[in-house]
Amino acid sequence: MKRLQWPSWMPIDPYILLLLGTVGLAALLPARGTGADVASGASTAAIAFLFFLYGARLSTREAVEGLKHWRLHVTVLACTFVVFPLLGLAARSLEPVLLTHSLYTGLLFLTLVPSTIQSSIAFTSMARGNVPAAICAGSFSSLAGIVVTPLLAAALLGSSGGGFSADSLVKIVLQLLVPFLAGQVLRRWIGGFITRHKKVLGYVDRGSILLVVYTAFSEGMVQGIWHQVSAVRLAGLLAVEAVLLAVMLTLTWYGGKALGFHREDRIAIQFAGSKKSLASGLPMASVLFGAHASLAVLPLMLFHQMQLMVCAVIAKRRAHDPEAATPPVPPVAASRIAVGTAPRSD
Repeated sequence: MKRLQWPSWMPIDPYILLLLGTVGLAALLPARGTGADVASGASTAAIAFLFFLYGARLSTREAVEGLKHWRLHVTVLACTFVVFPLLGLAARSLEPVLLTHSLYTGLLFLTLVPSTIQSSIAFTSMARGNVPAAICAGSFSSLAGIVVTPLLAAALLGSSGGGFSADSLVKIVLQLLVPFLAGQVLRRWIGGFITRHKKVLGYVDRGSILLVVYTAFSEGMVQGIWHQVSAVRLAGLLAVEAVLLAVMLTLTWYGGKALGFHREDRIAIQFAGSKKSLASGLPMASVLFGAHASLAVLPLMLFHQMQLMVCAVIAKRRAHDPEAATPPVPPVAASRIAVGTAPRSD
């Protein structure tokens, strides 16, 4: 019997339902005492293993080849780590009228995290854009974010980041960058195994993120921080994030045109430069914010679902543009892409 797959055009990613279920579990049965210590330790190990897998999956040869399209990658990095943070800083004027301090801190943090990989590739492919460029752009952004995001957090969040310090930066490096580099070093020996078992390891990815979410929201429940958020504030946050996403989608599309990029490249820039990674942001938030991570990642979780819904619609329309033409996809890229499947929740 043919296995049913979640269609790529569906607005709700089923993984989001799992995330919401995990939040509900943490609300009903938060980890306390020894259970909290065990969950925290398991979460730390899961995060390290997650970034080890990221490092083992990234082909160094493909990364070097991708550097040839450096103008596109610089554009995506500038959108991710310059334009987004500037918009986040501009949103400070909305505090405290529309956003509480905690929600604004979470909003600013989401503007600092790297771009997505899998969903950028899936949407670029769906819209008939430059898929190899999307692969490299997302990978470079994720790699740069391991270092750039905590540095930006130190500069822009300061004491708002749950007591951010040099120790937090060291912890980020040890927990994220070191496992990533270890994966790169061991790739020549384990790359084949990872390729053969990528589906199973994909479940490990998502399970790790669910564990991080459960730990963070359990700490939030124990600390009682959810009493700080009202329905009105959440509605205000959603409105702000909708404007933020609309601005970035507009800037990346028309900015790419102004910079002289072809249509296929502009599609890659739009989808890689306008989104934020839940998979990278959650582990970093757990390190940077500690017990306050649940409120800090709430804006990121909401923005993540919003970007999937909006980009799915845009990608579908781009595929039917009169000037749309299917670009050639190199074998190395084609082996990584399952066209017509749902983008992963990265």
